[in-house]
Amino acid sequence: MNARAKIDIKHSTCPHDCPSACALDIEVIDDTTIGRVRGSRQQTYTAGVVCAKVARYAERIHHPDRLMYPMRRTGPKGAGQFTRITWDEALDEIAARFNDAERDFGAQSVWPYYYAGTMGLVMRDGINRLAAVKKYSRFYATICATIAWAGFAAGTGKVAGVDPREMAKSDLVVIWGTNPVNTQVNVMTHATRARKERGAKIAVIDIYDNDSMKQADIKIVLRPGTDGAFACGVMHVLFRDGHADRDYMAAYTDCPDALEAHLATRTPEWASGICGVPVAEIEAFAKLVGETKRAFFRLGYGFTRSRNGAAQMHAALCIPSVTGAWQSEGGGAFFNNGAIWQFDKNLIEGLDAVDPTTRLLDQSKIGRVLTGDLVALQNGPPVKAMLIQNTNPMTVAPEQGLVRQGFARDDLFVAVHEQFMTETAAMADIVLPATMFMEHDDLYYGGGHQHISVGAKLIDPPGECRSNHEVLQGLAQRLGAEHRGFAMTPREIIDDTLRTSGHGGIAALEQDLWRDLQPDFRASHYLDGFAHPDKKFHFKADWSKVATPNNGLMGAWDEMPGLPDHWANIESADAAHPFRLATSPARSFLNTSFNETPSSQAREGKPSVMMHPVDAAQLALADGDTVVLGNERGETSLTLKLFEGLRRGVLIAESVHPNKSHHGGRGINSLTGADAVAPYGGAAFHDNKVWVKKAV
Repeated sequence: MNARAKIDIKHSTCPHDCPSACALDIEVIDDTTIGRVRGSRQQTYTAGVVCAKVARYAERIHHPDRLMYPMRRTGPKGAGQFTRITWDEALDEIAARFNDAERDFGAQSVWPYYYAGTMGLVMRDGINRLAAVKKYSRFYATICATIAWAGFAAGTGKVAGVDPREMAKSDLVVIWGTNPVNTQVNVMTHATRARKERGAKIAVIDIYDNDSMKQADIKIVLRPGTDGAFACGVMHVLFRDGHADRDYMAAYTDCPDALEAHLATRTPEWASGICGVPVAEIEAFAKLVGETKRAFFRLGYGFTRSRNGAAQMHAALCIPSVTGAWQSEGGGAFFNNGAIWQFDKNLIEGLDAVDPTTRLLDQSKIGRVLTGDLVALQNGPPVKAMLIQNTNPMTVAPEQGLVRQGFARDDLFVAVHEQFMTETAAMADIVLPATMFMEHDDLYYGGGHQHISVGAKLIDPPGECRSNHEVLQGLAQRLGAEHRGFAMTPREIIDDTLRTSGHGGIAALEQDLWRDLQPDFRASHYLDGFAHPDKKFHFKADWSKVATPNNGLMGAWDEMPGLPDHWANIESADAAHPFRLATSPARSFLNTSFNETPSSQAREGKPSVMMHPVDAAQLALADGDTVVLGNERGETSLTLKLFEGLRRGVLIAESVHPNKSHHGGRGINSLTGADAVAPYGGAAFHDNKVWVKKAV
């Protein structure tokens, strides 16, 4: 009776909204219980390393506050008053309310809404199959990637780059616009390996002295929204001092002479006046980049979450094309590998049933959509019913004042399929309990690397939790939505998708565990030409023809700079709003995932905002004060932290804490806008002008 239970080590892939998509070794104790979670050494990108929050996943999957049963709201919206019902009752009511909305206002009055609470293709994207078959309003995903993807593809012609494992073979790793210690720890694995084995330098470019910058050899602290100016100042020096590879540019780029002429006035002095980086630091960084052929630019999402974000990504990406770094192993650039997967998603998403005349509603504009903005609704019917999976818009969406107002509508029916009672779930009419990734089968890819994998079901879910796919099957049956995907199991969908995509079947991929799809060296480094029709890297961006998913041109796309530049269309500080605010990612939360676990809550503490001590002194503010931040969109209250590691006039509020954690119950996204970022939409989370005052 004292014998230790046998613990099996099973394999999976982290499903959370992170480019690392870590390969996992999971201790499975019994049919319902896991133990420790570790990064797998069998996959060469994860290389045995995983973030602390996922290592403690048992704390999340076995959390006592998990939703276990379907529930119906019995009190006011948001009050959290629910009563338990059966699955049949829940699905019957959802289907009836969807049919009522369709009868009275048309099918497009129903809006299935989702995002990346799981990155598994079956569980994340299957909701689009229901929308397609029923001709409901479709979903245009703008809250994360559209800005960054457009900026990268404008230069290379597609979203793919150098094998990220080549960071370990670099002599200079430039980490720009991402804080990987907080958000994708495996970047640091390969960067620090280069420093240890090759004596490489690590340079971090960001808007504050964050956890990644603390591990860097070179630290560049910018003002938010000025990366394009910094990049131009660097390239000016590269041309001026003979570090531009003219032979490479003549063979591989579109207009090097025009770029050089354009940059003649973009001096380090000009750049410094905009970005705040001293001239000497711009000169030194440019010299280092120019003298280091094996320079790897690891570009992130953060510096693109600005109204000039696509132009900033493009400007940074131009630097390795000026130096010819693409030619060297350990040189070039990487952002995301979105172009290499080539998955046929017809079955998963029901693309064969899509009516292209059905409107695509902008995810980021949910507040405007739900409050009846005719432009956001594309002059169509109001949204009267929703199914929400994998996201928490009551906390994460921009323009929180409008979002709250929209969800409070008595005439809006909302069903939320969730793992915890989030603030969105608390506003729902019906709440459904959802499985976690170890409790269902799914298919994954790594945006930040090159592997695909099957994440198999490892344990049984607790209570009456059902997967996203099971919910969609139950609704499809009741709604008369016919598609072969609804009659298949997740494993059958995965197998079919892999085969039609040219990746073999599910059994072969499970045998591989994590399959490496990295293109060969020449393709990854674009040595046979870039992905534009002319095979050139484009210093001059044609923003109307960027090869990336979009819903038409948006924002001031026709005012965007062609050649790299500082595009001054950001929310600049003014007399009424003297501070620039960015809402950067925290280490122990992932958007609003993990903010229910005790260890993450303990590390992150109360919502806070960083301010330079000189700015605080001028406002007679002290460390620990409660302060109110505001603009025309709303207000929020946080605890002040004095911090010297940012530029004057800049504020940093890490993470997305629950609204209820803020004084007054209004969260940080009360301050963010939902105006469409050029050229194809997106949310400018790090581009806000605000005022600050001490709370009364």
